[in-house]
Amino acid sequence: MIISIGNDHAGTHHKKQVQLTLESKGIKVINHGTDSDESVDYPDLAHPVAEDVKNKKANLGIVICGSGNGVAMTANKHSDIRAAICWSKEMASLAREHNDANIISIPARFVSIEETKQIIEVFLNTSFEGGRHKRRTEKINIK
Repeated sequence: MIISIGNDHAGTHHKKQVQLTLESKGIKVINHGTDSDESVDYPDLAHPVAEDVKNKKANLGIVICGSGNGVAMTANKHSDIRAAICWSKEMASLAREHNDANIISIPARFVSIEETKQIIEVFLNTSFEGGRHKRRTEKINIK
């Protein structure tokens, strides 16, 4: 599995721990995020993650900023991207099962690093149910 990850300055500490955890499990990580606490513009890191997922360079994506909103809004500008802001394991599970989310957006100012790792674990290990949900997700992109 290959995961593309991006974060702004508010998500640096979360990203570093998530990356270490993923790599310890043998998951390849493409890092588009900053490794600094200095202010950066979140679109500059969210767009490359969305492109990696869209172009199948990565199986799934993770974006992290303070609220999760900016990076999710940016990623969702790309066709075939379904970025979901998740602050609980239940949200992550439903985002995958019902919405076929391919990028998870983490609000670093609202969840701990440990919670973040658990949320991402659920996201990565949950599959899309298809069925009636597939019909709905096929209506998302504007043609």
